[in-house]
Amino acid sequence: MEFTFNHTNINVTELGRSIKFYEDALGLSLLFRIPAPDGSFEIAFMGDGKTGHRLELTYLKNHPQPYDLSDNEIHLAFAAADTEAALEKHRAMGCVCMENAGMGIYFIEDPDGYWTEIVPDRI
Repeated sequence: MEFTFNHTNINVTELGRSIKFYEDALGLSLLFRIPAPDGSFEIAFMGDGKTGHRLELTYLKNHPQPYDLSDNEIHLAFAAADTEAALEKHRAMGCVCMENAGMGIYFIEDPDGYWTEIVPDRI
């Protein structure tokens, strides 16, 4: 039996805002959207155009409160060829939530509080 990595899902409170964040912060592109036939939810898939991995953003229309992310120990990770330039960009966007200069990594936070780790592409 063989498996391939397909996608990672996160639930979001405002789909348009999240799509824009991932476009602006990480250069992802909207691949396609799937609205529920009854209008109760909408799913958007985003990708980087380089790998087959996709980020699935799910918007549940009847979930008005923020999601409980607990300790936020689960996170996405993206590699950057130039982490210094990426860090400057993310600082300007105001989304850097943690830096570890000793390891050469940092984290950004999306509008719903999910963290994404930015690592040098050599890791």
